[in-house]
Amino acid sequence: MEKVPFTFSGLEKIKSELDNLKKFERPQVIQAISAAREHGDLKENAEYHAAKEKQAFLEGRITELEDVTSRAEVIDLSKLSGETVTFGAKVNIIDEDNDQETNYQIVGPYEANLEEGLISIASPIAKALIGKEEGMSVVVTTPSGTKHYEILSIKIPKS
Repeated sequence: MEKVPFTFSGLEKIKSELDNLKKFERPQVIQAISAAREHGDLKENAEYHAAKEKQAFLEGRITELEDVTSRAEVIDLSKLSGETVTFGAKVNIIDEDNDQETNYQIVGPYEANLEEGLISIASPIAKALIGKEEGMSVVVTTPSGTKHYEILSIKIPKS
């Protein structure tokens, strides 16, 4: 069984989502299905079909999150040195072509959220950064072409 890496806060968010789905979303969908059944003929009942679709999606998400949390491995960031880029590190990089600075934190695939600066350890940028030190240049092959970045700083956040 393959472990799924998480930061402590990332796993807490996933557990919170799972709890919300089970305690609040699931009962609401069951109630919506029950109410739609009372409207009569189920073959032509759009509310019923929409509620059943939502239930199928919800149950799929619950199953997925239960599987992921059962295989979760929380990486203790306090044991990391911060000398090289590793899982959990916050990295400040600069695009060597246009001098645009960007901050990322390297997290597990279920925590990734580009809008929040959280990139998956499996992403091309993270793969290129892992193991590198401050001041080093990295080459990243992206769908839009090759990019060159310099690592300005590496910080390990407190758990």
